[in-house]
Order: sequence, then C-alpha cells, then structure tokens
Amino acid sequence: MGQVRHGSATTTYAVRAAIQRSQASLAQLSLELGINPKTVAKWRKRATVEDLKTGPREPRSTVLTEAEEAMIVAFRRHTLLPLDDCLYALQPSIPHLTRSALHRCLQRHGISRLPDVEGDKPKRQKFKRYPIGFFHIDIAEVQTVEGKLFLFVGIDRTSKFAVTQLVDKADRKTAWEFLEHLLKAVPYRIHTILTDNGIQFAEQTRNRNTASSRQMRFDMICETNGIEHRLTKPNHPWTNGQVERMNRTIKEATVKRYHYDSHDQLSTHLTHFILRRGRQSTGLSACPASPTTSHAGSSPSTGSRPTNTSAKSGHQSPKDSSSSRSTKCRDCTTSPRGKAGDCAA
Repeated sequence: MGQVRHGSATTTYAVRAAIQRSQASLAQLSLELGINPKTVAKWRKRATVEDLKTGPREPRSTVLTEAEEAMIVAFRRHTLLPLDDCLYALQPSIPHLTRSALHRCLQRHGISRLPDVEGDKPKRQKFKRYPIGFFHIDIAEVQTVEGKLFLFVGIDRTSKFAVTQLVDKADRKTAWEFLEHLLKAVPYRIHTILTDNGIQFAEQTRNRNTASSRQMRFDMICETNGIEHRLTKPNHPWTNGQVERMNRTIKEATVKRYHYDSHDQLSTHLTHFILRRGRQSTGLSACPASPTTSHAGSSPSTGSRPTNTSAKSGHQSPKDSSSSRSTKCRDCTTSPRGKAGDCAA
C-alpha cells in the first residue's frame, strides 16, 4: 500500500528514517538530500516518521457557543428526532443554526446516527447453500484503445470456479456459445445456471408464453445437459450478486488500473489474472486456452474473440460418466485433476 502524505511533503518515510539514523551534520544531509536544513532538523528531533495531525487539538464549532452545543446535544438525546426535524425545532431558539452546523455538532458528540430500533430493518436471511455446480452468468463491458468488448463471466456459487470469454458482440449466439464453452471448461457437472433477464439469455417478459414465442438455443442446451436455467427477478441485480462482484473484481484488476493499446493486450492480461486467481485461492493451476483457439475445442462465433480463461477453486467432485469431458489445451496436457505446475502457461 502506498504512503499517504500531505501535499507539501518533500520527504518520504525512507528519507525520514535515514535522517534519524544518520550521524552527519544538518548542512551535509541537506546538501545530499536536496532539502531545507530546517526540514532535516525537524525530522531528526522526531521519534517517528509519520506526519503529525493538523487542525485544532480539540474540535469545536466556529458558529455555535458551548451553551448552544449543549442545548442541541440534550435535545437530540431526549427526543431522538431525525436531523431535519431537530433543525426545524431548534432554529427558533438558535436562528443562525444551519443544517451542516447541526450535523457537524452531532458528529463531534458521537450522536449523528440514531440507534437502531427493532422492526426498522427486515431480518437478514442466511445465504442458501447449494451443492457444487450452481453457476452465475453475466455480461460486462470493457474498453481498450481499439474499441469496446463484451466479457462473459461465469462463476460457481460454491467452489468459485470462474470462466471468462471476451467477445466483440453480446447477442444470443455468443451467449449460447459461451455456455457450450463453460460446459467444456468446468470439470464437474453443472446442475443450475442463474442469469438476468437480458435478451441474450431469455425471451422478453411480454413475449413469453405466447403463440409467437419459441424456445431459445440457450435453454435448449440447458435442457439437453439436464441444467435448470433460472432467471433473476426483474430490477433485482443483487440476486446475481456473486457474478456482479466478480465483474467488478476483474475490471478493478484490468481496465480500471491499466491502459490497453489493443484487445490482445487485454486478452493476455485477463488470462494471466484468472490463472493467478485460481493458483492463489487453491494452489491448483488452471489450463488457459491458446490465443488462437478456444478452450477444449469450443467453436467461437465469427464475430467473437476466442479468448477463454478459467480458474479453479479447491472443491472438486467426481465427474459423471455421462458428462466426462477433457480439459486439455493445445499447449499443455493438464488433466482436470492436474497439480500445480503441470501447465507450462
């Protein structure tokens, strides 16, 4: 983590520590470090390298008197009224009282938040447990200098096994192709998939169960593989919070932190990030796809970028004989039960 210093600081923690250890004169240190001799003398006298706090030693209001502050505190503790109600009730007695001054006064005395009252908040429900094989799927948008890309992300609710794929277009075709890639990449049986109500995954609500509605390819693949396809409640994105959080983690580690001149740079970094995430969480190595071909033989669409990566968590279950799949890639011979270091990538 970086050092947090004030804007006018001319020394770092390392320089300050060196000044405190040095036996050289003030003039010599000032010349060597290129700083004022008074700065050298100041840090030589101090026992720590941290900046001292600025501002008044005892915070107090510049608008309210001590008597007015005592009146406000007593009124708040007695009535337990919200901030605005306290303001309207106290302004006749303290005409110069403003909302910000009242809020700062309550903060100084530690009563800016009212105590929780039973019944105000709904009781928290425990996160429902599911066996391994429950996947959350979502789409995120990322940018490079070359333009916009769409990122399909799938993450297991229990094992946290993650699979990603970058595509140029987010439509129904790339959605079911990502599902096929997910089925090949995951080394155990998937029993449930949760997605939002986007047109890539489901028919629009107004068109469902009508004479013109027909089954989507995404649902057909789920049905063929014995997978239950669930949809989140409309306007409730937190239902799919696992994959939403994974999207944010990926963006914070890639496009929000680094500048990419090309899609290939982003693809390479994304692959390394997913692999490193899998190794750090479990010590197992995930097998990435080759840059020129899809993982485990999946066939990307014409408009999609064949960048597929997966990261495995420590939970593994025996594969069913009916769904036995190979997860070997072109560049290595790592099996689904491969150990760390088996994959050269």
